[in-house]
Amino acid sequence: MKEQRLAAVRRYLDCLHRSDIEGLISLFAPEGFVVSPFLGTMHARPFFEKLAQSSTRSVITPIELFAGSSDEPCARAAAYFRYDWTLKDGQVVTFKCMDVFEFEPVSGLFGAMTILYDTHPIREQVGDKYA
Repeated sequence: MKEQRLAAVRRYLDCLHRSDIEGLISLFAPEGFVVSPFLGTMHARPFFEKLAQSSTRSVITPIELFAGSSDEPCARAAAYFRYDWTLKDGQVVTFKCMDVFEFEPVSGLFGAMTILYDTHPIREQVGDKYA
């Protein structure tokens, strides 16, 4: 189970790197949601569509992957990575963040993902690019 969770997180990072919105959404359960420091809590599809509308490119550099020791299917995993985010206006924002994934017990898909990073430096640099 632990390796399956890590494989799903690797697929997520790959899809994020390639800006594959449909691939990202396919990793989430139908009611799966994202908790974002900028956008609050949203279902996966509208969240990733909004991300695509504000971005032109994402370069994802994985730093470390973590998976809980529990063999329960609803366990958690996390990805710590560097995000080089190119916005629609051409500005590049670089930051490190951690995405924490909660897996659905039956499907094994992501039921929830919480994004963790310090938004203060980003807001000072670019403002609220989702507004």
